[in-house]
Amino acid sequence: MKTYMAKPEEARASRRWYVVDAAGVTLGRLASQIAKVIEGKHKPMYSPHVDCGDYVIVVNAQKIRVTGDKMTEKKYQRHSMYPGGFKEENLRDLLARNPERVIREAVWGMIPHGRLGRKMIKKLKVYGGPAHEHSAQKPQPLEIRDK
Repeated sequence: MKTYMAKPEEARASRRWYVVDAAGVTLGRLASQIAKVIEGKHKPMYSPHVDCGDYVIVVNAQKIRVTGDKMTEKKYQRHSMYPGGFKEENLRDLLARNPERVIREAVWGMIPHGRLGRKMIKKLKVYGGPAHEHSAQKPQPLEIRDK
């Protein structure tokens, strides 16, 4: 038997849309399962060099759950590349200001960091509240196993 290699045209033709409700779900478990779907590892046609994953819509991003003291201890850092441009923020403040960034950064840490990963992360749509603007794509609910 020959090893199957997915072709980009086949991967694009088989893309689906999923919606995930993040309310009450642990951040790391949510991010790892979303990463698996946008990479395409849940499909039998998975090939590591082809973007064969699906689109994921995350709603209620501001209602995620974390364990321990991560709300105050976990830090998000960025730098503007100007002198004195270092900024640091904890998880509680970032969730209040920009809940979409918390999930996007968690998923970004779990996918490849290159040209292919930048393509994959564009298939992640995150919304802080319960509403999203992708109802025309008819997304299916994606069950997240928490524990």
